[in-house]
Amino acid sequence: MIYLDSLEGINATQLDTGFFHGWPSPPPIHKFYEILKNSTFICLALDTDTKQVVGFINALSDKILTAYIPLLEVIPEYQGKGIGTELVLRMKEQLKDFYMIDLLCDENTQEFYSHIGMIRATGMMIRNYNNQSGK
Repeated sequence: MIYLDSLEGINATQLDTGFFHGWPSPPPIHKFYEILKNSTFICLALDTDTKQVVGFINALSDKILTAYIPLLEVIPEYQGKGIGTELVLRMKEQLKDFYMIDLLCDENTQEFYSHIGMIRATGMMIRNYNNQSGK
């Protein structure tokens, strides 16, 4: 397993490994590639045997004070192997100079993030589920 902080050398077919598992209307692979390309920061977990991306995290930032982590995912076959933890730790390192690093997560994943040094907070959100596959 190697970890990359850019899309250099990665093509869209390497992302077609089962991300957005359980989403009723996941973004198509070309939109997923655009999501990563348009992110301020990314970290990818690449299986060196299969050459497939098996995990990713992305962040959006104003590059001055704040960063927001919208997505972290490891495909089901690779979960429970420390890849998600490694992705978050590497993203925290990329974002270490920012005042504020935020993410929203479901209650059942809060324990995971608290073990990596994040604290619980209250937040608000809007979800336009009709646009879940991208605009």
